Amino acid sequence: MNALSPIQADLGLKRLSDFVAEFAGLLDERPVESALIARGGRLLTDLVSHDDWLPEAYAQPDPERYRQYLLHLDPRERFSVVSFVWGPGQATPVHDHRTWGLIGVLRGAEFSEHFVRDAEGALRPAGAVRTVYPGSVEAVSPRIGDIHRVANAYDHKVSISIHVYGGDIGKVERATFDRSGQEKRFVSGYYDAPVLVP
Repeated sequence: MNALSPIQADLGLKRLSDFVAEFAGLLDERPVESALIARGGRLLTDLVSHDDWLPEAYAQPDPERYRQYLLHLDPRERFSVVSFVWGPGQATPVHDHRTWGLIGVLRGAEFSEHFVRDAEGALRPAGAVRTVYPGSVEAVSPRIGDIHRVANAYDHKVSISIHVYGGDIGKVERATFDRSGQEKRFVSGYYDAPVLVP
C-alpha cells in the first residue's frame, strides 16, 4: 500500500481513535468475557475491514523477526491495541497470552494453529491450521483456548494483524512452549516507536 496522504492520515487516526473510544466504552459496561469477545470482535472486524488508516511507520517489517508496535494503551491499562507486522515467512513460537485477546488481519494473511494439552500435559493441535484473511477476527483467552502459533501465510510479502488484549500485553509475563508442554517465560515488550493514539 502507498504512503497515506495527510488527509488520509488524519482520517486514519480518526478511525483508530473512534475504535479506541468505542472499545473503552464497551469495557466501561463491564461485560462478561463472552459478550466482550463477541461485541469487541465486531468492533475489530469493522476496523480491519478498512486498510486505509495504519501509517507506514507502524507497518514496517524487520528482516529477522516480527515487529509489535503499540498503537494505544488504555490509561487504566484495561486493554492495549497493537499492530503485528510479519515479514515474509515469519512466525511465532507456540505461546500463550494469559488474558483475553482479539486478533484481526488487516493486510496479507496468517496461518493460525491452536493447541490443547493432552492427558500427559503435552501439546497437540486443536483442529486444522486455519488461514485467516483481511477482515477476519479470532479470539483467545484462558477460558476458550489460549495457546497458539501464528505465521505469515506468505513467503514473499508482508502481512499485518491488529491485536487487542486485556491489559498491557507488552508487560504481561507469558510463555512459549515446546511440544512436550514445557514452558519458557518471556515478556514481549514493543518495537521502539511512539504510541500512535495516546
